[in-house]
Amino acid sequence: MSGNGTGREERLQIMLTAAELEALDTWRFAAHMPSRASAIRELLRRGLAAEGFSLANPARKSGDFGVTSKSSAGQLAKR
Repeated sequence: MSGNGTGREERLQIMLTAAELEALDTWRFAAHMPSRASAIRELLRRGLAAEGFSLANPARKSGDFGVTSKSSAGQLAKR
């Protein structure tokens, strides 16, 4: 157990594209989140709630779960 006083014992490292990081930071500042970690936890909570806590399909690859999709002119596209 390597607690840090928050009750969180597990560390998760993720890789993001520049566009995904920009989308995260844009949402984070608009939502007045204190850190990227808190923004990611909130988005994770919301995503799980929206999906009814369903499990991911094990046949899908990690690349299938990107935050942004590629579009012409480099603009963010909604999924």
